[in-house]
Amino acid sequence: MKQSDIHPIAVDLYLLQVVNRIPYQFGSVTATQSTCIRVRIEVEARDGNRAVGWGESPLGVGWSWPGDEPNRDKAMLALVRLLAERWSQLRFSGHPIEVGNHVLEELLPRARQDLNDVENGLPGVPRLPSLVCNAPFDLALHDAYGNLVNRPVFDTFNADFMNTDLADYLSPAEDVEFNFAGLYPGDFLARPRPDHVPVWHSVGASDLLSNDERTGTEPDDGYPVILGDWIRRDGIACLKIKLTGADAEWDFERIRRIGVIARAHEVVWLCTDFNSTVQNVEHVNDILDRLMLDHPRTYQSILYVEQPFPYDLESHPIDVHSVSARKPLMMDESAHDWEIVELGRRLGWNAVALKTCKTLTGAMLTNCWSKAHGMGLMVQDLTNPMLAQIAHVQLAANVGTIMGLESNSPQFYPEASAPEAAVHPGVFTRKDGHLDLSTVTGPGLGYNIEAIQRELPEPVYSF
Repeated sequence: MKQSDIHPIAVDLYLLQVVNRIPYQFGSVTATQSTCIRVRIEVEARDGNRAVGWGESPLGVGWSWPGDEPNRDKAMLALVRLLAERWSQLRFSGHPIEVGNHVLEELLPRARQDLNDVENGLPGVPRLPSLVCNAPFDLALHDAYGNLVNRPVFDTFNADFMNTDLADYLSPAEDVEFNFAGLYPGDFLARPRPDHVPVWHSVGASDLLSNDERTGTEPDDGYPVILGDWIRRDGIACLKIKLTGADAEWDFERIRRIGVIARAHEVVWLCTDFNSTVQNVEHVNDILDRLMLDHPRTYQSILYVEQPFPYDLESHPIDVHSVSARKPLMMDESAHDWEIVELGRRLGWNAVALKTCKTLTGAMLTNCWSKAHGMGLMVQDLTNPMLAQIAHVQLAANVGTIMGLESNSPQFYPEASAPEAAVHPGVFTRKDGHLDLSTVTGPGLGYNIEAIQRELPEPVYSF
């Protein structure tokens, strides 16, 4: 035990609505707005000292819980409200990794079950959307701890602050000789943290590729709507291509066309994202093979393939070695935690996408396990605005990835983050293909929240 061990004593919950300037289509989903969950947590240490922290994440219903189940958003909001109450009552003390892991293993499953047991007409919340519901509380806890000990969050993942090493949380795969004993999450971070990271632009499935696709309904708000204009304005060198996963010919043609635009604008890297919609490996392999034969420069530009197959690997244990033999194959929606990543690795996945919206605690532990097993890493977006963007960029810079991070809130709701951008302009403005974190310093997650002039509504719940 350490005197700096903390537990929550109070929670405030805010709901912030954000509206897209243009629709964002990915897989079978078209997003036009988002509810951001913002959490304020007050914590107390064993020595009686107290501190406050903030966390935020978009609810992400369409991404985390696809399908036509009614009342998914209401079910997730009900779980968020229940979690706010449970977090405020939590008396488990420790470093945020220790407390956060306890929540993931004990508190969150019980809250899901308790919500399911209530006769409220709402569907039971699956695991992935429950992680999204829990993420802002976990982020706020880490921020509060950093503020308490007056250290950046990512400088507290070591023996000076944690009570136990990684052997208490992680086990190596049976075919790998590795010992987590004596190691801490800080041993798997990029040091020194870079102040500039490459940024990926997301090309939604309905985004315009050329001026002849204009319909006259596009927003006239000073921001681009055509892909080439975005690339020129922001110096973009990396493009993520959102695909259907259902129509192989459409997917192939979309990649081909974007590949032509990429070469014309000297874009270096592409990736393809099917958002869990593909049902068989042939869909992906046939597209990759056609590109390799007919459009080799586009094929060579594909840095990785992201989450083509259903994200419930336990229900859909598809052998994907044939895909990962062609290109690095990245788990995204599937990567709930390091144990699921271990299953994915056995099935042939060889890279992992981290997200703050699945908890910072989970992301840190998955980062350690994945790096120990030689898997590639990226940090992917949930169209993060406001405080969520700051934590998102911090994660990418601190863990180190194969090529920066995805950040698409500057495309879909840039004005939503104006107060935060006034304090951290480089975090919200893509310039020369990079984001600039040089203003993100100091304790906690580096928000410098006192300087951010955002008027918050009254909390919807206080516990």
